[in-house]
Amino acid sequence: MREMRLTLPAPADVAVDMIGVPKGADVELDIRLEAVMEGVLVTGTARSPLRGECARCLEPVTSENEVSFQELFFYSAEDAAEDDSLLDGELLDLEPAFRDAVVLTLPLSPLCSEDCAGLCSECGVRLADAEPGHGHEVIDARWAKLQGLVPEHNNDQES
Repeated sequence: MREMRLTLPAPADVAVDMIGVPKGADVELDIRLEAVMEGVLVTGTARSPLRGECARCLEPVTSENEVSFQELFFYSAEDAAEDDSLLDGELLDLEPAFRDAVVLTLPLSPLCSEDCAGLCSECGVRLADAEPGHGHEVIDARWAKLQGLVPEHNNDQES
């Protein structure tokens, strides 16, 4: 058994639509390599920064991510199935295992805060920055033509 602690640059495209690990960011790996009958069992933890944008208000979101992964690297293709990982001499590629572990934990709709109000659907202003009671008069498009037929101050109804 061998334990290692490494800091490596993040590969590209470890992300979902709105959040992910920036390419080249430092990824801290704590891994344990164990020789087993079929090959080398790699068990590890990866810590990486996350950057993206809030799904409601589009403000930048930054956080940290920690994932655990485990992968068996087979000595020969004869023992492995089609999708199993193989050793290349003494080398093994942890990128697919890291990518799968991280992408599965990423939120599909990241939020800057749990109570984020989002954007105004009429003007697009961030509701957290808008004045209290922010709103717009909404006129049903089906009745908009009739609005000009009624005068603003109807004096006939004062009596």
